[in-house]
Formats: sequence, structure tokens, C-alpha cells
Amino acid sequence: MRDAVLVEAVRTPVGKGKPSGALAGVHPVDLLGHTLRTLIDRSGVDPALVDDVVGGCVDQVAEQAMNTTRYAWLAAGFPESVPATTVDRQCGSSQQAVHFAAQGVISGAYEVVVACGVESMSRVPMWSNVPAGADPFGPALAARYPEGLVPQGISAELIAAKWSVGRERMDEFATTSHQRAAQAHADGRFAAELAPVTTEKGLVDTDESVRPNTTPDVLAGLRPSFEDPGFAERFPQIDWSVTAGNSSPVNDGASAVLITSSETAARLGLRPLARLHSFAVTGSDPLLMLTGIIPATEKVLRRAGLGLDDIDLFEINEAFASVVLAWQQETGADPAKVNVNGGAIALGHPLGASGTRLMTTLVNAMEQRGARYGLQAMCEAGGLANATVLENLR
Repeated sequence: MRDAVLVEAVRTPVGKGKPSGALAGVHPVDLLGHTLRTLIDRSGVDPALVDDVVGGCVDQVAEQAMNTTRYAWLAAGFPESVPATTVDRQCGSSQQAVHFAAQGVISGAYEVVVACGVESMSRVPMWSNVPAGADPFGPALAARYPEGLVPQGISAELIAAKWSVGRERMDEFATTSHQRAAQAHADGRFAAELAPVTTEKGLVDTDESVRPNTTPDVLAGLRPSFEDPGFAERFPQIDWSVTAGNSSPVNDGASAVLITSSETAARLGLRPLARLHSFAVTGSDPLLMLTGIIPATEKVLRRAGLGLDDIDLFEINEAFASVVLAWQQETGADPAKVNVNGGAIALGHPLGASGTRLMTTLVNAMEQRGARYGLQAMCEAGGLANATVLENLR
């Protein structure tokens, strides 16, 4: 049976997703194009050999409309003969792109394929693809959930309440994320994965949202971000403990990985970083919305024939601290193995880019620490989750 292996992985530094952000002056097509160009250059692969480019992007409107992945490939100066497509599985879009790419290699449909993602939240703000007054759900869904679904922030609060995750624990978790990310930068642990970006303001070579001086006391002073009288009446169990400090920020960034089979890698003289061992995707309660990473972890481990103790490192997207802490409670995962170089609370969460950003960080951490197996999981809007197991081949 054919396998699928990662042979290169890169990401841009992550900028703050606001007009003053470090990457705000870069068009998302150019941001992804830069990442693709760096990926291909570092791999040494002839770009004409790429069978397809599968990219993730969430707000596919305005400057991210009309198949951003295709135009990013062309903007990078690569052959017009190589096709590309853009997918949307919300926050897990580029992790899903990896699954599609790897499954194509395993099936024999592809020999060499790129999976990638981009989001410029400074230029295309979240929810830009839902115009005022538009209903993206429809009457049949409303009839199924007559009390109404809720925004992600409310889901994060409901998770905190259900799993008894208090404000203090969330703020401590967020502080650890910043400390780990700052230390990883100081130690040069991101050097191999970063593709610095030259902008009109200068070179961007570090993640802009990391706050080395963050402490639990500082975070304790922040106000709840999602407190609402209507939801408070509907959900009296919520104690309003989710803040901007223990949630992921909005960000700009792009990331990409190159995938092929072991046989093709050997033929092209490429040294694989890791094998894409197993994949899973699940649906879950769309009200809680962000808990799918729990069954997705169980499902991917079952498919891999592995136990939780076999996993040396985890990358669990830090959309909200409450989500990762609830996942830890349910799975029993060792916190020392989770997001060892910091997570999205510190590094940022550029939606469509986050899946391959996490994978790029994970595969490098696995090499640096001599880890055999790594597991990545992403919670996603609508009650969805992707999970992937990587096996170190170095």
C-alpha cells in the first residue's frame, strides 16, 4: 500500500489581524504566494511536478475570493499547468487540505501535492462572507434547533461550565502558552519553519502576538469578551470567564507543506520529515461546537492502532483555553506534551492557515525532541474536528 509523507513544511510569521499588524500591508494572495515559493525553493522540487495545490481559507470573499490558492500559485511565478483549489472546513481548512492531499497520494491520484492555507484577518475580517441581514443557515436548520445555535465565544463558555474549567485555570493555561512560545523563539526552535516576509515596513521574522511578559495577574484584569444578558438568561450555568487573554487573537498568516509518497520521495532525492500515518474527521454537537476534538482524538488513535501513551507530542489548536483544557480532562493527555512551543493563544490563529501552521510546528518539534508520534487536532465551527497522526521518519 502506498503511503504519504511530508517532505517540507514552512509558515510565515503570524501577524496581528488589524490594520496596524505587521503583515496587514501584504495581500493574502501574495502572502500565500510567498509561502509557496519558499516551500518549493527549500524542497528543490521542480514545481512542474506538482499535481495539485489544495489550500484552506475561511472567509472566501473580497481579496480572498475566486480560489485564492490558484492565484497564489500563479503569483509565486509557478507553471500555469498546475491546478489548485481552495477548501473550507472552517478553522481546520488547511488541515483538511492535508487530508485531501495525502489521501490523493495514497490512492495514486497524486505523486506530488501541496497542502496550504492563508487568512488575512486584517484585510478580510472574520464574517466578511456573511453580509448584514443574510441568513447562512436557512429555515430547516432553524426548525431543528428552535432555541438557536450560538457564537463560538458562547460555546467556549458552555464548555468551561460543563467541564468546570475556571477562569484561573484558563488564565494560567494562556500564560503558559505565551511563555512556551517566547522561549521557543528565544531558543531558535521556529527557525527551520519560518519564511520571513519582507514588507514596506521591513522584515517580519517573528510571531507578533506573543507576549513574553504576560502573567495570570495581568490576564485576571481583563473583562469577559462574550457576556450577554440574553445568553445569561438562557444559560444560567455560564460564569463569564472567557476573555481576549485566554482566547486566540485574530491574525494574518500563511503556511504550506509538500506531500508525496515514500517511493516518489526516494526517486526525487527528498528526505521525508514524517509519515502521515492516520486521519480522522468528526461531527459533534453544534451548540457546544468545539468539542469535536475529543471524539476525533479517539477516532484517529483507533484508526492508527495506537494508544494515548504512544503519542509523544500533541498540537491541539488553542481557539480557547477552555477547549484544550476540556480535551485534556477527557483524554487524560499529559499537559507537558501539549503545544510544547506554545499554541494559538500566543502564536495566533489565522483561520485558514492554522491547520498547516500547526502541522509545520508539530513536525519540527518532533524532530527536535526525537518524538516518534505526534497528534494534531483542530476544533471547527459548526461542530466539526480534524485529527491527524504523524510518524517521525528521521
